[in-house]
Amino acid sequence: MFLDKDFLLNTDTAIKLFHEAAESCPIIDYHCHINPREIYEDRRYDNITQVWLGGDHYKWRLMRSAGVEEKYITGNETSDHDKFVKWAEVLGKGIGNPLYHWSHLELRRFFGYEGILNKKTAEEVWELANEKLRSEGYSVRGLINMSNVETICTTDDPIDSLAWHEKLAADKTFKTAVLPAWRPDKAMNLEKATWTEYIAQLEQASGVKIDSFAALKEALKKRMAYFHDHNCRLSDHGLNYVMYAPASEEEIERIFQNRVAGKMPTLHEEDQFKHACMLFLAGEYKRLNWVMQLHYGCRRDNNGPMFRKMGPDTGFDCVDNGASSNDTAAFLGALAEGDILPKTILYSLNTNDNAAIDTILGCFQRDEAVGYIQHGSAWWFNDHFDGMTEQIKSLASLGYLAGFVGMLTDSRSFLSYPRHEYFRRILCRVIGEWVENGMYPDDMETLSEIVRAISHDNAKAYFGFAEK
Repeated sequence: MFLDKDFLLNTDTAIKLFHEAAESCPIIDYHCHINPREIYEDRRYDNITQVWLGGDHYKWRLMRSAGVEEKYITGNETSDHDKFVKWAEVLGKGIGNPLYHWSHLELRRFFGYEGILNKKTAEEVWELANEKLRSEGYSVRGLINMSNVETICTTDDPIDSLAWHEKLAADKTFKTAVLPAWRPDKAMNLEKATWTEYIAQLEQASGVKIDSFAALKEALKKRMAYFHDHNCRLSDHGLNYVMYAPASEEEIERIFQNRVAGKMPTLHEEDQFKHACMLFLAGEYKRLNWVMQLHYGCRRDNNGPMFRKMGPDTGFDCVDNGASSNDTAAFLGALAEGDILPKTILYSLNTNDNAAIDTILGCFQRDEAVGYIQHGSAWWFNDHFDGMTEQIKSLASLGYLAGFVGMLTDSRSFLSYPRHEYFRRILCRVIGEWVENGMYPDDMETLSEIVRAISHDNAKAYFGFAEK
């Protein structure tokens, strides 16, 4: 039966593992894009459209594919009510899309709605959800508490003051730890027209005059120290691919000075500069005992007219196939040679890279941590039933699934935490099938330990998170 208590759990073992081992584990959401200010100010939403559809380009893409006019998606001239109704009409026929599962899980977990959202029930759900949002406990902090979230890591630029993180850390009434995560893409992306403007902002934030590549590194190092003092323990990079393009210090300085003078780099020069940045940053992460996250395999902002109109992260990105396992392995090898390889999580948006990632992991593991190099959870376009299943099976087949740090939301919405439940159900389903097919013994003590570790314990140990 759709979305009953044993949803996706197709064996007795899966049912037992989920309800007894996974379900009650607190959530560690170590990568997301939510706004720490909204947490500190404990924002309340006027209606479900604001909390559910605002900024959610997953939903926007589905609506565009269904032929919905943009005014009902991101337009300012259309009411929140009418946007919600259009979303309900589209979702009602969203068969096979993970948004169908996620949305209904969210309606059940947060609003207690046991029905199905479609054009016939849109008004009913609109009224129910909005009434709930006006009630006690439905502020941003209430939604987080409802979801049993232990730790949240936001995504933060090196120039960020982290003022809202400071306020949250000092607020003893809120038990969830909200920590910054370092995202230095803008400092590395010298091919962007806005790079020199950003460097001026980084100068101001760091107090370092950035007139050379050495000065850029010094400025970033100062900001990393600031982030570390604010309990940052992980970085995140959004790359087209992992680049391996060694160059001399003189060559990198030439590329830097040319760009400052207004000369745009060639593609090879761009790779050389980013490779040099990543070598430096990885060494700092190793020194600080931070985790390095590399997200790659995405081609962004493909629709030029819509990008110029709406900006990034609005639903016009796609899977890329340009990632080279040769370069990824060579980059990690260079870090190993210099003894500057930090704990690292690799995520590719292209599922064809699963086996390459899982075999690369085994080349660089260290006894400093279980799963020192990780294969990150099925990301973005892959965090659906098949994508999660494939990632779990590939990691198990070629690596050590029991050491996996598990799921993250990668979301901008405070209603996205049921994605952790979705992942845990799929994890228990896969393991349950292995047990009942005779591929692993029915050792519930060990199985429960594995499931709890992947759901919570591994991430806590790997990132070194402490209780707030």
